[in-house]
Amino acid sequence: MAFSATRPQSSIRVMAEKSKLVKVGVVGYGHLGQYLVERIQREGAAAGLSLAFVWNRNTERLRGSVPQELILEQLSQFTERVVDVIVEVCHPRIVKEFGAQFLSRAHFLALSIRMSKHPSCFRLSGDLLSDWTEGEGRRVLFKGSVADLCPLAPNNVNTMAAAAIAADSLGFAGVTGEIVSDTKLSEFHVVEVEVTGADGFSVTTVRRNPAQAGAVTGNATRGSFWSSLLCCEGHGGRVYLC
Repeated sequence: MAFSATRPQSSIRVMAEKSKLVKVGVVGYGHLGQYLVERIQREGAAAGLSLAFVWNRNTERLRGSVPQELILEQLSQFTERVVDVIVEVCHPRIVKEFGAQFLSRAHFLALSIRMSKHPSCFRLSGDLLSDWTEGEGRRVLFKGSVADLCPLAPNNVNTMAAAAIAADSLGFAGVTGEIVSDTKLSEFHVVEVEVTGADGFSVTTVRRNPAQAGAVTGNATRGSFWSSLLCCEGHGGRVYLC
């Protein structure tokens, strides 16, 4: 278990030493962050988990839902808390800025889900999808390397990024990513993964994740994060892709 050197005798540390609960910090308080925080508070003790801290860019969103003593006003203050696992469910720039520090203190779970969606579910840079209209049907927004796609759709291409990391012989430049806007997908996000091998061999998987129009995160993704959190046992400097 990782402890803060700056507060060796704090009440937080004393409580953690007396408990076997895994201390979880949640970075981000969108739909997925809210789901995890609420579930940890409701079921965490039975599952061996407790809440170490919650951070959100707008801390006012946390008032009334998160105990004041668990709210981080500044993310850099996470080093003052006893934490075993840090779950990042916000913007990828937070990973860029704080990822190395997170890994020096705790396990770090990275978000990894990308789906073809109703246009209202995408969060894209620039004007890539500013002109969509209901009833237009299917539109391919981008097809190319994941390296080029990630900056265009940082909130929607986590499955692709995870695949690029796992397929280390291909990398981000060698994995092809495609995002599709489809006004018919008002109830699901759809992920299609195709693996092609030698002599024409290929395997294709299709997954449908229930989600309402406008939702960046599908319903089943919340359960996926919860299951991953239950499997994470403590500090080790590892990245988990869920």
